[in-house]
Amino acid sequence: MNQATPATPTVAVVIPYYQRRAGILRKAVASALAQRGTQRSTIIVVDDASPVPARDELAELIGQYPDRIALLEQANGGPAAARNAALNAIPPGTDFVAFLDSDDAWIPEHLERAVAALAQDGDFYFADHYQLHQSVSAFRRAGRIDVARHAPLTGGAGLHRYEGDMFDQILSGNIIGTSTVVYRHATAPALRFREEFVYAGEDYLFWLELTRHTGRIVFSAQVECTYGEGVNVFAGSGWGSETSLLRLHHEMKYKKSLPRLFPLSAPQLRANRLAVRQLRQGFVADLLHRLLHRRSWAPGLLGRQWRLDPQTFLYALPLTAGLVLQRCMPRK
Repeated sequence: MNQATPATPTVAVVIPYYQRRAGILRKAVASALAQRGTQRSTIIVVDDASPVPARDELAELIGQYPDRIALLEQANGGPAAARNAALNAIPPGTDFVAFLDSDDAWIPEHLERAVAALAQDGDFYFADHYQLHQSVSAFRRAGRIDVARHAPLTGGAGLHRYEGDMFDQILSGNIIGTSTVVYRHATAPALRFREEFVYAGEDYLFWLELTRHTGRIVFSAQVECTYGEGVNVFAGSGWGSETSLLRLHHEMKYKKSLPRLFPLSAPQLRANRLAVRQLRQGFVADLLHRLLHRRSWAPGLLGRQWRLDPQTFLYALPLTAGLVLQRCMPRK
């Protein structure tokens, strides 16, 4: 049953924090403090053993807004564990939960627009955004959401009710940016991020679980968040980069978990099996590239990959032979 939105809604803003440069967190928190509208927000920052302590970063702002900023500190556990610590600390009676990563920043109207959309029979909100170093928005770059097909809402330009299968949308081509999500807390008060997924998939799995609790999804076609440059294990993780092999491992871990965690349709299962095969091939190709160029990989990664997917190593011999043949064949 959908919950009514009060005249003065309360929002808990969840910010996991781990950064190596000063000044990044302050910008994110300042954007949360600058939100317009009638909603009242509590900002919960979880310092996940950051090299640049959040306490130092926020000392001035906490002094100015002692009732609006809560700071938690914990041993390093990754973004899922940090977000869960914040979710566990949400004040009783909180109406909505909003996520904001510590290197991103909202436009001043983000929460106001989210609350306006959610008040129209919505439980789950997301918005267009600029990804890192991009001047074209995420929705436009992905080309996977035709705004004209989604019913417009009142309360601001670009607000819509999502019409379609969001579960399948997430599986086939996710368009949800974590730092744009706001959801009604009463819809899934016990929902938490899966902490075993440290570097990939923990946010997708949360959205997938949320769609099982509600189909009332609303969104903004306007850009409401800009992603910034902070710590990201996969930043610059293209072919042969320092973290590319680790990225492939964690992406496969996420993909292989889907049939176990969710009932998938036959087309979804076929697409998932294809994605796993492609990740296997990518992992072996990346590993061979490192061996040829005498580059290292994360300690223990091969053992973890063997336990996750022994079939990966069955691809090694035929793929190696294929690559050798390609190198030996004369170019036309």
